[in-house]
Amino acid sequence: LCCECGQFHLLLDNHLYNFQDEVDDELICHICLQPLLQPMDTPCGHTYCFKCLENFMQEYNFCPMDRKKLSFQQCHKSSLLVRNLLDKLIVFCPFKAECQQTMQRCELEAHLQNRCPGFKKYKSELQQKKNPISKGKEDLPTKVEANTPKDPEVPSGGSSLVAESSAAAVVSLGTAEPGLVNPAFEETEEGESLIQKYNYRTSLVAETTTIEIHREDPEEELGMRIVGGKDTPLGNIVVQEVLRDSVIAADGRIAPGDHILEVNGVNISSVTHCQAVSFLRHPGPVLHLMVLQEKGFSNKTAQQDSTSATNREVIHVTLIKRDRSEPLGIKLIRKTDEAGIFILDLLEGGLAAKNGKLSRNDRVLSINGQDLRQGTPEAAAQIIQTTESRVNFVVLRQPGVQLSDPVEDGSTSNNSSSSSSNGGSPVHHRRRLDQNHYRRKSNYQKGYVSHEKTVAIKKEPKESLGITIGGGRDNKNKLPIYVTSVQPIGCLFRDGRIKRGDVLLSINGIDLTHLNYYEAVSALKSNAASHSVVLKALEILSLNSTEPSLDIKEQGFSWSPLWITWLGLPSHLHCCQDIVLSKGNLESWGFSIVGGFEESKGNQPFFIKTIVPGTPAFRDRKLKCGDEIVAVNGVPAIGMSNSELIPMLKEQRNKVTLTVVSWPGSLV
Repeated sequence: LCCECGQFHLLLDNHLYNFQDEVDDELICHICLQPLLQPMDTPCGHTYCFKCLENFMQEYNFCPMDRKKLSFQQCHKSSLLVRNLLDKLIVFCPFKAECQQTMQRCELEAHLQNRCPGFKKYKSELQQKKNPISKGKEDLPTKVEANTPKDPEVPSGGSSLVAESSAAAVVSLGTAEPGLVNPAFEETEEGESLIQKYNYRTSLVAETTTIEIHREDPEEELGMRIVGGKDTPLGNIVVQEVLRDSVIAADGRIAPGDHILEVNGVNISSVTHCQAVSFLRHPGPVLHLMVLQEKGFSNKTAQQDSTSATNREVIHVTLIKRDRSEPLGIKLIRKTDEAGIFILDLLEGGLAAKNGKLSRNDRVLSINGQDLRQGTPEAAAQIIQTTESRVNFVVLRQPGVQLSDPVEDGSTSNNSSSSSSNGGSPVHHRRRLDQNHYRRKSNYQKGYVSHEKTVAIKKEPKESLGITIGGGRDNKNKLPIYVTSVQPIGCLFRDGRIKRGDVLLSINGIDLTHLNYYEAVSALKSNAASHSVVLKALEILSLNSTEPSLDIKEQGFSWSPLWITWLGLPSHLHCCQDIVLSKGNLESWGFSIVGGFEESKGNQPFFIKTIVPGTPAFRDRKLKCGDEIVAVNGVPAIGMSNSELIPMLKEQRNKVTLTVVSWPGSLV
């Protein structure tokens, strides 16, 4: 709960307020559709919230309203007059049950801290809840059988490698012949394609590691997205994404593709998706995670790896920039004989040199939680440049190692970032993708069913709908428009039929399913001015009443639908994208798949389960764990078995086009 606004939201998101009166449209941010917070003016005359504009400019280089070219550095704070007008807007105390007071927006924080009986009661109840948490894992929600072996089974033909630390267990698995798709490491009964092992010069290294995560606020979200669960073909719980500036990103040891095996000593390798989310959202100051991490292919012997691991040290360093444009003063390069990025030099007088914790020859493993073990100096520089203040480095240090000649020119943290073009406007790109649908013969819904409903309401012309929305076909996952909240001041809250999580199909006959976020906002606002509104929406319902209810637990999180609910969406609402991978003759594609047709289970989608570091799929960075493969080189995958799809992928020598649907993982 935010102590400034008294409501639940992500630490980096805007504060939320319940306004007494309808706010003038001139004072509304056209990104979040809420009254402006820390307003910023653009050179083209538009005004947005500071955080909304900052987040938008990380992905785009134009103004959201008129699409004129724009950079964040060109924008400036709004005038004092505008800021004062916004601060004087009247808001309700968010604790309506215990406190009915109204006040100016700028006075709410002081009211909560000093006068509000509701906030005082909340803090008291929270303190009582926190006390038993430290007793240990007995307080974890939902009992789970923990008789599954903690360590992953090692198929025959694997040889042991020496662990880099006492907390890690490393296994090395022989891989299939070069060019095969699945360097998999798990049992065949889980449905994952397991290629016959051969004694080749390369091996796939996987490592189980126990990681201890500390949180100053026991209820702060970890900041990662997960996919999988025993109720999906993926089986295991897999990290899909690590969010920037999160607890997990600051720690730096967990990366996309890691499999989470245990939470606080309890095995979660055989729990449902919802149960796993519940475990990972359980509050506590310390979280113990056991994860399985693929380290890529290795052609070194166990003795060599043992020697190279000696004296290595993993170091965490945080540098704090005064503003986004401040350089760190680091020269980064690549080496000729080893993958990854290395620090060539620290510029005298620079931020890194003054900090004194980074050194020449350090290998950069990650920056702000983004895995750079196979990265480039340019990728590292881009991450640094787009970071507002805190830059979290995880580096590997081995005393006495001298740098070889670099493969290419290095990059420094203050290089000017180059803006890449997708060859056309975002709208044109989206339209092309929208035409590319692959309908399933039967929807894979696994515990969820979708129900279409029509809601017709009468309203005053000036009365707002009172909803906030997410998604849009310009979203990186190309989601349909869905409802993120129904505000208590609006006609839809009074009507009660539109709920959080509903997918909006149309308003007054206008199709919303192919629109981007801003087009959908415009359509909703223009039609909300009518005396009557007809909304068509899709509600996704759970068929499993025994699953833990996550709505209550989600109060501390910025709400978004669970990954598994998207799997119940009808295929005509899927938005596919093509990912083209290229490889050498002796390379593996570098990903493993699960799913496909089985006699006992019928048609199941194909999902990406693992992506191996150092491979074409990893280097491309577009494919993610949990992505659904719907076609290979234009041939639909529906109805194929695993044994049919694998040979098709093997036949593609140097290039393959995968058509995938990508749903965002559940936030924990």
